[in-house]
Amino acid sequence: MPLSPNQGSSGGGTTVTITGTNLSGTTAVKFGSKPATAVTNVSPTQVTAVSPSGSGTVGVTVTTPGGTSNPISFFYVGAPFKSSLSPTSGVTAGGGTVTINGTGLSTATAVNFGAVTATPTVLSDSQLTVVVPAGAAPGPVSVSVTTAGGTNNGFTYTYVDGPTIGTLTPDSGPPTGGTAVTIPGTGLTTTQSVTFDGIPAPFTVINDTTVSAVTPPTGDGEPGPAEVVVTTTGGTAAGDFTYVNGPGI
Repeated sequence: MPLSPNQGSSGGGTTVTITGTNLSGTTAVKFGSKPATAVTNVSPTQVTAVSPSGSGTVGVTVTTPGGTSNPISFFYVGAPFKSSLSPTSGVTAGGGTVTINGTGLSTATAVNFGAVTATPTVLSDSQLTVVVPAGAAPGPVSVSVTTAGGTNNGFTYTYVDGPTIGTLTPDSGPPTGGTAVTIPGTGLTTTQSVTFDGIPAPFTVINDTTVSAVTPPTGDGEPGPAEVVVTTTGGTAAGDFTYVNGPGI
């Protein structure tokens, strides 16, 4: 007499299908000593019932006018607990992979980012990964994990648009570096790095539309064009700067 599913939330409410023989006229289904609710005799070989609350492992029995069946094990599962989510932000287009740590994750079937559902990859009872679905718009959404034990909320993931940058001011300076440059754009709040031709530059985020940076010296000490790359949690954007020699007389 198999059960499907054979596990469910400790809070009850799991609809279980019981398959066997001579099930016509079922009068009761019990999970341990507790009666199930919404018992439906589907056919002589199948009964459905909604589990009551419980804990641990209990025997499920079916009672008909002919007697009571042998017990089949049903496993109560507690609601999942999430201890960390990493990373906590990414591009609005989705596609990044998030790792969720916690307990009770082995039966996870879904991770919701706001109203959008993604299917997780369960690594263990304490860890899963999930590919982030596309967001409707930039901004925070709640993250919930659904398992056989229930659904747990508590984390926030923030969708971030990719950055854009405009013309740097000034857009040129000596190859020795040290030029204070203002970088205008959008989506710059989460700036993680600024590079000039691949060389990291010290920077300060002023606001979402402005970053200030100080040019580093060129790698070879020579003048020439340099690609300026701003990297944020939403992606990268590139602009132009030219290293020029100062006048000589």
